[in-house]
Amino acid sequence: MHSFAAWKLSLSAALVASAMCAGVAAAQDRYPSRPIEFIVPWGPGGGADQVARKLGQLLEAELKVSLPVINVAGATGQTGHAKLMSASPDGYTIEVMTGDTFALLAEPNAKLKLADFIPLGIVIQQASGFFAAENGPYKTWADVEKAAKEKPLKVAVTGFNSPDDITVNYFAAKGLKLNSVPYAKPGERYTSVLGGHADLLYEQAGDVRNFVDTKQIRPLIFFYGTNVSHFPGVPVSTALGHNITLPQFRVILVKAGTDPSHVKLLSDALAKAAASADFKAYLKEQYADESSFIAGSDSIRYMQAWLEDAKKIIASIPKK
Repeated sequence: MHSFAAWKLSLSAALVASAMCAGVAAAQDRYPSRPIEFIVPWGPGGGADQVARKLGQLLEAELKVSLPVINVAGATGQTGHAKLMSASPDGYTIEVMTGDTFALLAEPNAKLKLADFIPLGIVIQQASGFFAAENGPYKTWADVEKAAKEKPLKVAVTGFNSPDDITVNYFAAKGLKLNSVPYAKPGERYTSVLGGHADLLYEQAGDVRNFVDTKQIRPLIFFYGTNVSHFPGVPVSTALGHNITLPQFRVILVKAGTDPSHVKLLSDALAKAAASADFKAYLKEQYADESSFIAGSDSIRYMQAWLEDAKKIIASIPKK
């Protein structure tokens, strides 16, 4: 009798242990089962940081895990992107890549490769432009053209070979004495024109909305194909005969090789977040395209077309 009781106790313990192991295995198989790192390859407070934090909040509710934002600034976004590339392709690391970094693929010997990552979706599109201090000497684009033919002007940009820098070089080739001055920290770049460290700022209106709304800086020209509805009095490049746009976009990525089922789950969650009333309100606050979101497979085509435009513009600029 004693041995039977002991046998039952041993059997019960074995069953409990088996159930615990099965529970652990099930938790490990479930994705996601732990926090997902959200890499922002720029400093805090910029447009990429803002969109990551907004999406992180919305995705947490959908994925049931936290998405801590990790800011890794440097080298026009390449330092943060390298962190994604060094991570395991397990779906527990995602990144927001901006057009600033993506433009580096247009360089002949680019280190970045499209095949290295998988886009989950483009989440925001915005017109870029040149901005100047409201109390400064440049009130219109014509003022800039006149001044830049006579003396060098400094333009605050995200980094060399970015769309900012490409645009500066485009106008320099047209005879305007514009010089790029890179700023890795968004806050310092935004305020550079206020402190007189730069004459112009290349940026998107939504990223500097506080400065625009409080009349500290003003847009002088937008690099876009159509008039920007929020700023009807500001000229666009194409209307002035300049075939240069390169609108800003921000796309969410995972590393190539990530399990397709994880990619689909993340893509579906991102699509739901982008379609939410909360995110649509955010796009409006950012002066962004209301139809910004482009799903995974379609985002590849958009990015390839954008890249071809960048390559054509670069090819049209005479080598120094």
